[in-house]
Amino acid sequence: MMVEVVLGDITEQRVDAIVNAANSSLLGGSGVDGAIHRRGGPEIGQACRALRAGSHLHGLPTGQAVPTTAGRLPARWVIHTVGPVYSETENRGELLRSCYRQSLRVAGELGADSIAFPLISAGAYRWPVRGAVELALAELRSARQPGTPALARLVLWQPETLALAHEVLGR
Repeated sequence: MMVEVVLGDITEQRVDAIVNAANSSLLGGSGVDGAIHRRGGPEIGQACRALRAGSHLHGLPTGQAVPTTAGRLPARWVIHTVGPVYSETENRGELLRSCYRQSLRVAGELGADSIAFPLISAGAYRWPVRGAVELALAELRSARQPGTPALARLVLWQPETLALAHEVLGR
């Protein structure tokens, strides 16, 4: 799988699947989650409400992933995943790694050839940016599951974060 890092807006990525850093309610929120719901239109909210009425009655657990339509986004699907809130006293790295692995698994099941990720948990969930970048890139670069998309794009919002990602990649 080819991994690339870009500066940009996750809602403008022309890929098969866009990953949403969702909250467990799946009903929208702030940051990436709110932007995806607003830009994607009511179809995403309707699909999320259907999930809440059925298989995800109590919401989506941290580290898991589930697909919906992409609505008006330039993608076929949105894959919603719930990242962990950062803790200085508890190592939640495995939950964050699971967000990337489970999103890739779902993308593979859907037949997606390309996927775009935001930097999960690094916003409202306060994960330190360097740690989030290192973990995301390590997880994406080591992905070897059958059916994994050919392209994984990490979409970063700030130039400083892009520079950090290039540093981590050794560029």
